[in-house]
Formats: sequence, C-alpha cells, structure tokens
Amino acid sequence: MFEDDNDRPYCVVRNNEEQYSIWPADRAPPAGWTTQGVAGTKAECLDYIERTWKDLRPLSLRTGERVESR
Repeated sequence: MFEDDNDRPYCVVRNNEEQYSIWPADRAPPAGWTTQGVAGTKAECLDYIERTWKDLRPLSLRTGERVESR
C-alpha cells in the first residue's frame, strides 16, 4: 500500500455508488474508482469531499436500483 502523509499530493476519487475518497495523486485510482479533477493536500481534498458529498448513502440505496460497475 502507501504511507499516509499529510504533505503528499492527493486527488479525489469516486466509485459507481457515488462514494468519495482520496487517493495519492501519483498513482492510478483503484479499479472501480475515477478521479474527479480535484487534487491538492490531504486537507484540501477532504474539505472538497465534505462540501460535495452530502448524502452518504450509496447510490443504489438512494435510488432503490442496482448500480452496475462502470
């Protein structure tokens, strides 16, 4: 894996259930996750997620439909 580091550049990633996370900017996102065009310090990325991700329920729970992997 990778070492957690507050000075390391991160990017915001999102999966097909519209769940957000951060990922090291110098690595490809894991399978099933896509970058969201937001990068910066760990704190900046987490702040973006906090401002953006208002409903923490997975998309399939919010819509009542099964979500296919992209």
